[in-house]
Amino acid sequence: MRKTKIVSTLGPASNNLQVLRNMMAAGVSVVRLNFSHGTAEEKKVLVNTIRNAAKAENKIVGILADLQGPKIRISKFKEGKINLREGATFVLDAALPKDAGDETMVGIDYKELPQDVSSGDILLLDDGRLVLAVTKVENTRIICEVKVGGTLSNNKGINRQFGGLSAGALTPKDHEDLKTALSLNVDYIAISFVRSKADVEEAKDLIAKEKNQAGVIAKIERIESMVPETLREIIAASDGIMVARGDLGVEIGEAEVPEAQKFIIECAHDLNKPVITATQMMETMIHNVIPTRAEISDVANAILDGTDAVMLSAETATGDHPALVIQTMDKVCLATEKQPRFLSTARILENHQGQSIDEIIAMASTCVAKNSNITAVVVVTSTGNTALLASRSHATAPIFGLSSNTLALGKMTLFSNVYPLEFDIVNLASHDIPQTAVQKIKESGFVVAGDIVAVVSDQSSNGSAKLLTILVVT
Repeated sequence: MRKTKIVSTLGPASNNLQVLRNMMAAGVSVVRLNFSHGTAEEKKVLVNTIRNAAKAENKIVGILADLQGPKIRISKFKEGKINLREGATFVLDAALPKDAGDETMVGIDYKELPQDVSSGDILLLDDGRLVLAVTKVENTRIICEVKVGGTLSNNKGINRQFGGLSAGALTPKDHEDLKTALSLNVDYIAISFVRSKADVEEAKDLIAKEKNQAGVIAKIERIESMVPETLREIIAASDGIMVARGDLGVEIGEAEVPEAQKFIIECAHDLNKPVITATQMMETMIHNVIPTRAEISDVANAILDGTDAVMLSAETATGDHPALVIQTMDKVCLATEKQPRFLSTARILENHQGQSIDEIIAMASTCVAKNSNITAVVVVTSTGNTALLASRSHATAPIFGLSSNTLALGKMTLFSNVYPLEFDIVNLASHDIPQTAVQKIKESGFVVAGDIVAVVSDQSSNGSAKLLTILVVT
């Protein structure tokens, strides 16, 4: 069973029922909806399609709504694209009409950009492929010299080298998209360009006002968020982290990304939060039927770093063969998880002090599993929290998260080595839960008679008392 989860982005290549079923059969754990594109009505149709596909495949598949955030973009050109020549003067004008761009100037959608930059700043367009040096700012006009030229087309992104743009993480569009996502009962909301824990707290307040409990994933893609103290505060405030390597690489420099990735994952582990590693993991498979060796190594190294999930973007959103990409990534994950280096990444539990009853009992269950012939760890949970804590210790045995809470089941789809199963405990006495839970995973085909299973279950209505039971499957 694959421990690492696969997050797959939905798009024109994958937004129909049969393709989604093929992707889920190939191993998709979580489906990502990119709210940078499409209407609210289209998102409703997609969510229904995802749920119908999951039901048809008899799988629990999570849904992640990824908000666009303050992606600062140029507007449009009269001819759709232009060619920027090195050494030429080019103007970004916040007052220019949306479709009036030409070889000399273009509009910008973030009208405050002229107040955020000054002479000497470097602006990176289209993920750093084109480079402009700001020579002066005049009212709404940012006058630049082209340092690295090339083709520039409509709506490409703008980054200021080394960060510092003042745009907040949640735009008015994000507020509307957040309401749409919550009305569809998605499992996670990803917020883009997070600067500090205040951005996460703002999103959580908005979610709470809608009487929803969706988890918040903070995307780390700004240089400000990489300050160690700030990063830890963001992670602590979030329900998970995404290493968004595209914009992060533009802001901090591509050469700094591998170490940043390791540091982000390490901090998330310290704070018991799941991590998604994203961007260009198998980019060449948008059109090719095999990945490059470098892409295979990239996926494997993210797993060895300790990521919970690896994410596909254009590969499954617009690529030629979405299910094949997932099959390929699945093979890489399974091969990596067999390696001694992966197996040795488990936390040394003896040196970690449990901070709560949930953490103590989760540590105890996985410690027992590591040091005995236990086949599986079963966590009966109402929120998914104990299952998350159990997954942090990289147990060698699979962890089954049993819950009657639909949101808890959806959240557990992101946790490494946790396999959610629907389990109704409404009419069960607390002392009957362990044996019934074991029977559930036996009926599902995961264990057989004679296997030994560790079961964690609540012994109080508020979860303040828990029981760890060791049972032999009969």
